[in-house]
Amino acid sequence: MEKQETKIKNRFGRRKGNPPDNAINGKNSGSTTKRLETVVAILLGLTTLLSAWATWIGSLHSGIQSINFTKSNNMSSKGSAEYNLGMQMYLSDYMVWNTLNDYSFELETAKASGDKENISIIKEKIKDFKKHYISETLRECIKWMEENNADNPFNMPGLSEKYFGSAEDKVNASQEFLEEGMSDNRKGDSYNLVTVIFSLTLFLLGIIGTFKNMPNRIAVLFISIGFLVFGAIYMFNIPLPTGFEKMNFFEFN
Repeated sequence: MEKQETKIKNRFGRRKGNPPDNAINGKNSGSTTKRLETVVAILLGLTTLLSAWATWIGSLHSGIQSINFTKSNNMSSKGSAEYNLGMQMYLSDYMVWNTLNDYSFELETAKASGDKENISIIKEKIKDFKKHYISETLRECIKWMEENNADNPFNMPGLSEKYFGSAEDKVNASQEFLEEGMSDNRKGDSYNLVTVIFSLTLFLLGIIGTFKNMPNRIAVLFISIGFLVFGAIYMFNIPLPTGFEKMNFFEFN
């Protein structure tokens, strides 16, 4: 009799009491898994967007780098051409000056001999020669020489800029474009490194589901979040391409 009462109590106790512990644990585990999957899905989307952004900005830096290197080469070529032209002008003016010295010597010789007819001819020859062959630069040098009682007009201060100033400007511009191109190259490489970090983040987020134990999943999740935060901070500290704020990359014409 007592055994029957015990069975009845146990039967009704199981019906009216709390659910078994394994049912509660299964329900909690399923809820945690769903929340984890939601977080992973959000992080996957965010990482994909950031990775696409880094790839695009890196490609812009690469394009600007190529443009700057091309400009540097063009400026360097123009600088070389300007230098050769300046050297030709310098040599031409030097030859003109030597010719003038020869004519001056002939004039002094004619004056010493008292040959007035020859003096007149030489003076006319010098006048005609100065009119047709003396450049503005040499004329300025001769004026400086006469005003300062110098022996050689090519000792005038700043004469190098007269002949080679334009070439130096172009060479300096070429160097500036080269440095800008090298800077864009470094920035582009940095954005490529960011895409590698985001790729690693995507890999870690993708393998979370392969782990059966929840602690392991959470551990991998926090590691991937760490890579994501590090990559984002690193990316936002890399300068954007020159002129990007002008929105000229969205022009369609």
